[in-house]
Amino acid sequence: MAKYLVIVESPAKVKTIKKFLGKNYEVTASNGHVRDMPKSQLGFDAENDFEPKYITIRGKGDILAKLRKEVKKADKIYLATDPDREGEAISWHLSKALKLEDKKVYRISFNEITQNAVKASLKQPREVDMDLVDAQQARRMLDRMVGYKISPLLWAKVKRGLSAGRVQSVTLRLICDREEEINAFIPEEYWTLEAKLNIPGEKRPLTAKFHGNASGKINISSLQEVEKIKDDLKTASYKVAEIKKGERVKKAPLPFTTSTLQQEASKILNFSIQKTMRLAQQLYEGVDIKGQGTVGLITYLRTDSVRISEEADASARSYIAGAYGDKYVAESTENKKTSGKIQDAHEAIRPSDITRTPALVKDSLSRDQFRLYQLIWKRFAASRMSNAIYETTSVKISAGEYRFSVSASRIAFDGFMSVYTSDEDEKAENNVLLKSIDENTVLELAEFEEKQHFTQPPAHYTEASLVKTLEELGIGRPSTYSPTITTLLGRRYVVKESKNLYVTELGEVVNSIMKESFPTIVDDRFTANMESLLDKVEEGTVNWKTVVSNFYPDLQEAVENAEKGLEKIKIEDEVTDVICEECGRNMVIKYGPHGKFLACPGFPDCRNTKPYLEKTGIECPHCQKEVVIKKTKKGRKYYGCENNPECDFMSWQKPSKKKCPKCGSYMVEKGNKLACANEQCGYSENRSDE
Repeated sequence: MAKYLVIVESPAKVKTIKKFLGKNYEVTASNGHVRDMPKSQLGFDAENDFEPKYITIRGKGDILAKLRKEVKKADKIYLATDPDREGEAISWHLSKALKLEDKKVYRISFNEITQNAVKASLKQPREVDMDLVDAQQARRMLDRMVGYKISPLLWAKVKRGLSAGRVQSVTLRLICDREEEINAFIPEEYWTLEAKLNIPGEKRPLTAKFHGNASGKINISSLQEVEKIKDDLKTASYKVAEIKKGERVKKAPLPFTTSTLQQEASKILNFSIQKTMRLAQQLYEGVDIKGQGTVGLITYLRTDSVRISEEADASARSYIAGAYGDKYVAESTENKKTSGKIQDAHEAIRPSDITRTPALVKDSLSRDQFRLYQLIWKRFAASRMSNAIYETTSVKISAGEYRFSVSASRIAFDGFMSVYTSDEDEKAENNVLLKSIDENTVLELAEFEEKQHFTQPPAHYTEASLVKTLEELGIGRPSTYSPTITTLLGRRYVVKESKNLYVTELGEVVNSIMKESFPTIVDDRFTANMESLLDKVEEGTVNWKTVVSNFYPDLQEAVENAEKGLEKIKIEDEVTDVICEECGRNMVIKYGPHGKFLACPGFPDCRNTKPYLEKTGIECPHCQKEVVIKKTKKGRKYYGCENNPECDFMSWQKPSKKKCPKCGSYMVEKGNKLACANEQCGYSENRSDE
């Protein structure tokens, strides 16, 4: 009997796929990549047409030996690695490492690990797509160039095993730029005014919001303006001037891509990006379902396409018609237009079988696997369902020369919202009251309610909002979002506190060096352009060595210039006046994972270290001791009193020596301005050198 060998990436898939194929098929795993460029060197020859050098990855020798034995027994070999650039490259490396040139070798790929998909792929074998392989090789070499050329410079400058990365460094720059924006933000005061109005015959009052006058909207920026409007309204009569009824359509959502799944799982399930990808990988590779064996529950998890196969679309529509009724089935589905190229060979992320509802598999999944599967299932079902329809009511109320407004909406047809809703979906609380009024209804003022507000700075990035920004700017690809953020957190350039990402002192130092010496690397447009070039390599319209050879000389020149600059400013350990209590030497400032700390220069004989509290020369506003720069446990910088814990003063912004001329409070630096720390005061002025 003929023997066929199927090689997959992950051991978790072996069991799932073996179940679908007959006993003539042997299924085994490569455990990911088997070859890579050597860690000890750059890994390619710039003098010899940028030819890469590949060696067997340490620890993969036994796996390759086992694979070679299986190859000898097989009549045909099917390379069934993941359906993307990385998977294509692994197949190519396997064919080289296992010397398969003289064998019958076929590349097969499938978007979901189901019996139909796996068997269909065996009927449509192909050759390894070298355009995909070359795109992956180019990405790997570009990343190598940046990492291996720039990281040693950071080490020399900051005296720590730091690293730079092509996508990592521009992502750090985005986070740092947002932090600077937040620190420089000065809040502006504004007010809202609401009128509680009694409706004849109703016990509850109607709440109407101040809109403006007959000419349009009026923004209220101070209490004085509120008081003037209230004075003008003392003798006004309140009358319904206009009632508009309408209909609003809320469109069904698109199915998940990698990016939107990461964002939604973060928002709704509070999962980190890394956790979402780990769980999605498990659901894709196969989970043991009671009574069914090992089953791949979702399609491939790395995709930026929202396309759905005709078969899956028809199956979903049939299921929805049976479970919810024909009127819940979408008439047609719109595919999102995307700028640039999307990997449209892939589908969106969806359940491999819509009839396998979350309730049916709940007992076979862990709690987190279930929650993620339920999210994917609901989103896909919703994407094939009808739009939701709201009945809207908008009321304008005249009061003298001013206008107030009330609006409400009610779901007329829930459509996809019977399956999938978000926090943003409206609450229809005014509907009942609006039914009891019509045009010319006279209302009676019960009371006013005014509120003071301040404009808010841009929000700190969360993992979800950072992924959204990276996708919008075209930086990185579905497979890179998670490792990029994980690296920044792992290097302690960035810390995460209650979902928000904050730059550490270490991150600030690395970012400032990168901006100064390698502005191109941290330019988001340059990085996005590089991604589109890699897409063109994948399409076969650009040669991968052209991309690499064009990038390398400019990087090499920037590195040489930075090296010269670094020689001029050779940094020695900064000696302080703090005496080591163990050996009497003056302690020096060193960099650690959390930033600066004090260490004894007598290391290794004396291993004494202590926190470094950098003095600012500014008097504490509470107790007149000195303000020092401190760090939270996770490494986020703040300003606190040296007399802590006796004095509890702390500020995220640097305090100024200058007091507020308006209220006497302390002021803080915000970009090129000084602002009063007392938000209610609101005073600010341009900074001058103190």
